[in-house]
Amino acid sequence: MKASHKSVECSEAQAIGPRGNPRTANLQAFKPPQCAGQGPDHADPRSAIPIPPLAIFVVPGCKLKWMAFIGRNKLWPDPESALAGIVRDSMLIAVGGFGLCGIPEALIDALRATGVRNLTIASNNCGVDGWGLGLLLETRQIRKMISSYVGENAEFERQYLAGDLEIEFCPQGTLAERMRAGGAGIPGFYTRTGVGTVVAEGKEHKEFDGVVYLLERSLHADLAMVKAWKGDRHGNLVYRRTARNFNPNVATCGAITVAEVEILVEPGELDPDEIHTPGIYVDRLVHHPNPIKRIEKRTTREV
Repeated sequence: MKASHKSVECSEAQAIGPRGNPRTANLQAFKPPQCAGQGPDHADPRSAIPIPPLAIFVVPGCKLKWMAFIGRNKLWPDPESALAGIVRDSMLIAVGGFGLCGIPEALIDALRATGVRNLTIASNNCGVDGWGLGLLLETRQIRKMISSYVGENAEFERQYLAGDLEIEFCPQGTLAERMRAGGAGIPGFYTRTGVGTVVAEGKEHKEFDGVVYLLERSLHADLAMVKAWKGDRHGNLVYRRTARNFNPNVATCGAITVAEVEILVEPGELDPDEIHTPGIYVDRLVHHPNPIKRIEKRTTREV
């Protein structure tokens, strides 16, 4: 499919901002020159940075990003302020990570502190008891999980069996592709995975070349939270080895994306060829230089 696009220039005062995007109409995402949720006496230090003219590129069905924020400093002082004004009850939030590897642990802690409830979380799994997304289970902030694996978490099992937690099982590769498709503006795709199982119940089936496939819908999250190894102030991200996992796909499928990085560098220091997630997908950035990085299953041997 050939995507159409257009470029429009206008001044900041015309306030096209996130209100122009119907998917984020209820989110107070960007509020220069003040931090979202703060009063006039708490000026955003980033407001001194010149704002270039807005150049808007519209791809039908694709994640819409406002080019005014490319080249701007997207760094926020801490995870709490980075989530201020953009979280609410009953959101769909996509979260990167695989087990405890590559999870945005500081952002998860900050999300827990907001007290928002009835969340739907799309993530490979739900952490473990007492860590990662498991912290949100303890406070009963999660209403539904869209996951491919839900083991290693006794609280998850307890809430599910008690009927307090809804779950949508999704094969691992299908979940990754649903996120990628959501970020690419693809409404759905056909796959053989799940045909003939409970995963296929209620979904459209179609035959191609004598083989039956089922239709999977793409995933568009209200908010995406990812963890990267290195990033610059413009939001360009580099992941480290297996900690990359779901993070690149998650970063593209959110209407608003917040990234947590261990190593912060200045714009221009990253080799363009090593960037995994371009800054156009990232709205807010948090520097978290000393993550705990808990090991899910520690295997040792006696010496």
